[in-house]
Amino acid sequence: MIRFERLQRARMSNLIRSLSFFTCLCIAAPAVAQFATQPAPAPQAPAAAKPVTETTVSESREGSNNQKDWHFVGHVEMDRGADTKIYADDVMLYTGTNQAVATGNVVFAQGDNRISAEHAEFDTETRLGTFYNAWGLSTVKPPKPQAPRPGQIAMPTPVGQETVVYFFGEKIEKIGPKKFRITNGGFSTCVQPTPRWDLNAGTVLLNMDHYTLLKNAVLRVKGVPMFYLPLMYYPTKKEDRATGILIPTYGSSSLRGQSIHNAFFWAINRSQDATFLYDWYSKTGTGVGSEYRYNLGTGDGNIRAYLDDQHAATYTADNGTQTTTDASRSYEIRGGANQVLPGNIRARANINYFSSIVTSQTFNTNIYDSSRNQRSFGGNLVGAWGKYSMNATLDHTEYFTSLTDSVVSGSWPRLAFSRNERPIVANSPVYFSASTEFLQTLRTTNTTTTDAATGVSTPTSLDTGLSRLDFAPQIRYPFKKWQWFTVNSTVSWRETYYTRSYEPTGNPLITPSKVIDSGLNRQIFTIQSQITGPVFNKVWDTPENTYAEKFKHSIEPVMTVMRTSAVDNIDRIVKLDGVDQYIGGTQLTYGLNNRFYAKRKLAPGQQAQSREIFDVEVSQSYYTNQNASQYDLQYQTTLGAVVESHFSPIAVNFRAIPMDTINATIRAEYDSRYLKLRTISAQGTYQWNTQVQLSGGWSKRGYIEELPQFDDCRMVHAPFICLPASLDHAINFQSNIHTKDNKVGSVYSFNFDVLHSALIQQRVSAFYNAQCCGLAVEYQTYNYGAASTSPIPADHRFFLSFTLAGLGNFSPFNGALSGVPR
Repeated sequence: MIRFERLQRARMSNLIRSLSFFTCLCIAAPAVAQFATQPAPAPQAPAAAKPVTETTVSESREGSNNQKDWHFVGHVEMDRGADTKIYADDVMLYTGTNQAVATGNVVFAQGDNRISAEHAEFDTETRLGTFYNAWGLSTVKPPKPQAPRPGQIAMPTPVGQETVVYFFGEKIEKIGPKKFRITNGGFSTCVQPTPRWDLNAGTVLLNMDHYTLLKNAVLRVKGVPMFYLPLMYYPTKKEDRATGILIPTYGSSSLRGQSIHNAFFWAINRSQDATFLYDWYSKTGTGVGSEYRYNLGTGDGNIRAYLDDQHAATYTADNGTQTTTDASRSYEIRGGANQVLPGNIRARANINYFSSIVTSQTFNTNIYDSSRNQRSFGGNLVGAWGKYSMNATLDHTEYFTSLTDSVVSGSWPRLAFSRNERPIVANSPVYFSASTEFLQTLRTTNTTTTDAATGVSTPTSLDTGLSRLDFAPQIRYPFKKWQWFTVNSTVSWRETYYTRSYEPTGNPLITPSKVIDSGLNRQIFTIQSQITGPVFNKVWDTPENTYAEKFKHSIEPVMTVMRTSAVDNIDRIVKLDGVDQYIGGTQLTYGLNNRFYAKRKLAPGQQAQSREIFDVEVSQSYYTNQNASQYDLQYQTTLGAVVESHFSPIAVNFRAIPMDTINATIRAEYDSRYLKLRTISAQGTYQWNTQVQLSGGWSKRGYIEELPQFDDCRMVHAPFICLPASLDHAINFQSNIHTKDNKVGSVYSFNFDVLHSALIQQRVSAFYNAQCCGLAVEYQTYNYGAASTSPIPADHRFFLSFTLAGLGNFSPFNGALSGVPR
């Protein structure tokens, strides 16, 4: 995600603009000073002499040319008013020509701002002047927050975020009301005796509230020149965002070689901005990208696009084998939008699309993006009017099973209209609701077959999409007379029509698989009751306990009974989602929930509150129709299972939140027939004062020799060694640790494949932010694996970025240095 240092940019802009305090010279009205000393009586001035309007203190003074010219000598202090003073060893004031010359330890002070020079010449009328061998310090406060829009929270004015700028030059010329030229000079936001960095240029043109232009600019860090630019442009606007070039990022990769990432930020207006990126890779070519963002109050959105233009590259393995990749050009587009429309309608759109899965998986540094094998785009319209609501969706998703084979799915479109649940009559305990939906589904399988003899590849597509019209009214009666025992009963009827169906095989042992243009109507009735209780509670008073003053244990037996009428031609229905998963028969889901509560004070001095600290849920289902076990969406391991059963796996869920900083969940499914674990996963997070953030996860898919989809394996090393192919066992970990002021910190993550004893990726980032500059580095090792098409087995990546106060920076499009505060 591209990130900009807007507040620091504003500080830099205001710091440079603060040089305009040179205008203090301009308020020096041509006049003769009043002296703290008692000079000799001055000669009678002619009528042309101008009145005295300021107070000047000096050791001596001398008037000449009919008191038009005045010479102040020794510790001259000119009080110009408006918190502005001028100090010098010697000042010549020529009231006739509106000229002033100050020499020797010249100091101009205006509030917290200071500028020192050996020599200064200025015009008291035109407000223009020149300072020689000058340097200064200027303190600039952050910009005041803008007035909030209606309904927004007004942000307080930042405190303690002032920035000090150090500027210098052989000659500083004020050539306009808000325009300055610095010759052989520069600036820095480091005010140490030896600045950590400074920007030098032969000529610096400062145009306040507009731009700053540097010619022959050199960035020096600790006195060492880092890079040279013949021309450098950056903004000095007073807004919190301004157009300009951002600080580049350096990178190195085994796959792409050395790289330079740079970007240009365009502040279009208060509600819109755009960023244009350019990447250069020494081994593979170049890439260009852009991002556009907007926020118009009633809607916001962003879109990012990147074009990767790669030329052919050759790689040499450790054994001397060379691999040459072909030249290619690919693109990637990501974005989303959210907009309120008239008529109480909200529109949403999203896109996450790439043209080459190979480039997508080798280009991105984020483990989620690099392992992603699907692309999608779509949109949605949602509206609500009283008890009625509408939802219209377009969704196109393509899932790649290999580099050439994929499955396209989605809704094109899905239109749903519903009457929300309301009492049948006023004050009635019985509720009625109804919904209808039209769906045009996308279902296309793309495969490529290669002839072994000729090597010719032939792509084929199989379209199994269809249209579906569904209508489902429902009546619900909740029994809640007793808090310890509740029953929620529903009666529903569903009528569904399909434009296509599976072709019958004529053999009940053979599952239909060919979709034909033959319509099918399905009608079902469902009766369901959800029963909770009786609930048993036990409360312990623990006033002396330091964690909580009360504890509560609640045991909740739960049971759901659902009876579905017989479904004719169930094998001919093309199953798309939960609407099509109804199987005739009775289903009984039973379980036991254990919940533990603690009444504790979340903060000192607050009233104690009761909250759930952890719970354990155990559940299982029984089906009178064994076929229903293959379509129960409550369980992760039953969908598509080959073996039918009267019983589902046993599901166990555990969740613990003992405090706001700790969160842990565990889910497991246990095969009740073979008494073996099917799957288990665990996740946990820990956070301490926003300075330490830790999270980790563990997942494992078990091996059950007697159960299809859990017993498949591939032979390795020898025929007698079998390694399960579809099984998995993995660990992941992420950490983000930094000081309270974000001065020093580190981000670390890894993904480890326990089953194959392979480290998938390891990534570490570190940063150091000083008063006026910072440094961020990142190193990552990514193992592509044997099935990857990458020309190298692993990629080692390194990225380096500098931060200078007031100059914006960014994260490259591939996600490097993301999550690092700069």
